[in-house]
Amino acid sequence: MILLDGKKASAIVQETIAKEVSSIKKQGKRPPHLVAILVGKNGASITYVNNKVTACERVGFNSSIIELPENVTQDKLLKKIKELNEDNNIDGFIVQLPLPKHINEQEVLLSINPDKDADGFHPTNFGRMALGLESFIPATPYGILELLTQYQIPTEGKNVVIIGRSDIVGKPISILLSQKPWNATVTLTHSRTHNLTDYTKKADIIIAAIGIPNFLKAEMIKDGAVIIDVGITRVEDSSSKKGFRIVGDVDFENIKEKTSYITPVPGGVGPMTIAMLMKNTLNAYKRTHKKQ
Repeated sequence: MILLDGKKASAIVQETIAKEVSSIKKQGKRPPHLVAILVGKNGASITYVNNKVTACERVGFNSSIIELPENVTQDKLLKKIKELNEDNNIDGFIVQLPLPKHINEQEVLLSINPDKDADGFHPTNFGRMALGLESFIPATPYGILELLTQYQIPTEGKNVVIIGRSDIVGKPISILLSQKPWNATVTLTHSRTHNLTDYTKKADIIIAAIGIPNFLKAEMIKDGAVIIDVGITRVEDSSSKKGFRIVGDVDFENIKEKTSYITPVPGGVGPMTIAMLMKNTLNAYKRTHKKQ
C-alpha cells in the first residue's frame, strides 16, 4: 500500500506556481490576486478560507478576505460580487460555501464572472469542461487528476467507480476521467444505486465523495484497488483538543492494507484542492494579461 500524500504533491504544485509568480514580480508586474467572500461565522468555512489565504502567501499571491454577516441580504452579496467582477486588479475570487439558508447559492454562483471563477463552479466553465474546451476545472477534481498524474497511476481503460454525484466533485470528475488523455471507463453511482458493492468490487479506482463517514468498507473493494477519499466530515471526539476529528468517506484503518494506493484524511485530497485553486487563479491572471 502506497499513501497518496496530498501535502507533498500539493507542495510540488505550489512550488512551481511560486517560481512563476516570482518571475512575474521581477518583470515589475503585480502578482495574481485572489479574493474570498466569507458569509457568517461557520467554523469549518473560516478554517478553509484561512488555509487558502496561507497558500496565497506561500506562492506570492495577493489575497483578501471579504467578511459579511450571517444576515447579509442576497442583494448586498450580489452587489459585492458585481464589484469584484468589474475590478481589474482582482483575477479570481471564490464565495465560500455553504451560504446561509436565506441566500440562493445557485443565483450567487451564476453571478460570478466565469473568467474570475477560481472555484470552477460556474455553468459556463462546467459546460466548456464537458466539451473538452479550455476552462476553469473545479479545484477538487483538478486536484484528484494532479494526484493521479504525480503518482503515475494509469487510468486508460481502467474501471473507475465514483460514489456521489455532486456538481462540484462527482459529476465533473466522472466527465474528466472519461475524456482524453485519461480514457477511463467511468461509472457514476449515488444514494439511489442498487447493489453498490457489485460496482465497487469490480473497480480499479474508487473515488468516494458521498459525505458519509467510513462509508466504504474493506469488503466492498477488490485487492489492489486505488482509493481516493474526498470525504471530510467533522466527527465529535472528546479525546481531541478541538473536540472533533476529521473523518473521510473511507474506513481507512480496515481498508488500507487491501489497496495499492490510498489517500489519507486529512492530508490527501484537501491540500490538492487548495493547490489547484492557486493554479486556477494563476491561469485567470495569465488569461487576463494575454487580452491586455
